[in-house]
Amino acid sequence: MVASKTRQERAYNALRADILSGRLKPGERLPFAELCANYSVSVGVIRESLTRLSEQGLVSVEPQQGFRVIPISKPDLLYLTEARREIETLTLRHAMREGGVTWESEVLAAHHRLGRQPRLDAADPHRLSDDWVVAHMEFHDALLSGCGNPRLRSIAKQLRDAAELYRRWSIPLGHHPERDIEGEHQSIVNAVLDGDVERAAQLLDRHISLTSELLLGSDALYLGDPASSLVSDV
Repeated sequence: MVASKTRQERAYNALRADILSGRLKPGERLPFAELCANYSVSVGVIRESLTRLSEQGLVSVEPQQGFRVIPISKPDLLYLTEARREIETLTLRHAMREGGVTWESEVLAAHHRLGRQPRLDAADPHRLSDDWVVAHMEFHDALLSGCGNPRLRSIAKQLRDAAELYRRWSIPLGHHPERDIEGEHQSIVNAVLDGDVERAAQLLDRHISLTSELLLGSDALYLGDPASSLVSDV
C-alpha cells in the first residue's frame, strides 16, 4: 500500500511538473498509453493523477476525447484574475482580523523561505524554478491561512492552482525586466505586520493583476503551433 501511494505521488508530481514547465503544452492531449509508458505506471495511477490535476484546473476532460492540458485563453485569464482579486483579498482581510501573532510569524517564515530560493531555473532561465514555485505557493497559502473560514480558503486555493499554468508562462511571455516581484512580496508583508488591512488587500490585488496584465500585453500568444500565439482569444 505504501509503495502504491509512493508511485501515485511520484507520477502525479512528475505529470504536474511537466505541465507547469511547458514540456506538456496548453491544449495538448494526454493519451493514457503514452503517459503510462512515459511515467512507467499503470492506467489506474495515471487516471487518478489526471483526476487530481483536473480538480486543480490544470487538466480538462472532454466526452469521448479524454484528457488534455487545460487550454490557455484570454477570456479565461480575465475571469480567473477577476475571481482571484475578489476572493483572495477578501480572505486576506479575514486573515488579518483573525490570524493573530502566530499567523504573522508563519507569514514571516514563509516569506523568508521564498527569499532563499532562486526565482529562475538555472538550467533554463526562461522558466521559473520548481523550488521557487513551491515556496511562492507556500507564501501565498500562509498569507491566507489566518482566515477562519475554510470555504474561503478552499476557494482561494483552487483559484490559485488554476492560475499556476498562467503564472508559469508569465516568465517567458509576460516578464517585464523592471518588475520587482520580491519588492511586491515585501510590501505585502510590511502591510500585514503594520496591521493595515486595506493597504495589504490593495497590494495583493495589484500583485495578482500585474502578472495577467503583462501576459496579456505580450506579443506571444497560443502554443500548439509555433507559428501561432500562446494565448488564444477564444
